[in-house]
Amino acid sequence: MNIQVVKNVLEESEQLARENHALLSAKRIFFVNMMSSPGSGKTTLLAKTIPLLHSQQIRSAVIAGDITTTLDSERLQPLGVQVVQANTAPFGGDCHIGPHLVRAALDLLDLDKVDLLFVENVGNLVCPAEFNLGEDRKVVVLSLPEGEDKPLKYPLMFRVCDLCLVNKIDLAPHLQVDAELFSRNIRSVNGGIGVLPVSGLSGEGVAVWTKWLMEQRRMVIS
Repeated sequence: MNIQVVKNVLEESEQLARENHALLSAKRIFFVNMMSSPGSGKTTLLAKTIPLLHSQQIRSAVIAGDITTTLDSERLQPLGVQVVQANTAPFGGDCHIGPHLVRAALDLLDLDKVDLLFVENVGNLVCPAEFNLGEDRKVVVLSLPEGEDKPLKYPLMFRVCDLCLVNKIDLAPHLQVDAELFSRNIRSVNGGIGVLPVSGLSGEGVAVWTKWLMEQRRMVIS
């Protein structure tokens, strides 16, 4: 009986993800699921990325996921972007955003004014990788201070993602880390993943990341 219950839950989750994808595809909205461990710098990167997208007439929206607080949403709202906070505390404090929360958040967005939707997932390198939201692309942010071993310790996250942003490269002179080993470990888990060094603080690499988003969007909605 328990096996059947788990199977039903997973099937329901996949169905909701398919519905999210169908809705956003019909609106020609490119949907990106951004995942990472806590403190990797997702919000800071988005704060640098969104103005560049807007300068190219790409209207962004963000579903900010956390267990509690609205801190990330408050940081992004001054950019003039639509933001919905999706907290998991009312649902038991889940360590990931589920497709049901995405669907609820979509009802709060004016989708006719959105070209590119980000989900800033709950900080965790395990659970978010296990659930589809209906996204077009999955991106993982890995910061230099986390160490070169994270792709080896949490391989599923890097296997399911299309791109890894190696963030906080401005800290490289102050850390005993090997940037080349970062890339090798990432690609040893997923040989097809893109690896892009960036700095949410200095903005280095953000233009290249934005270009990647634009190219992927054209591929999906063309």
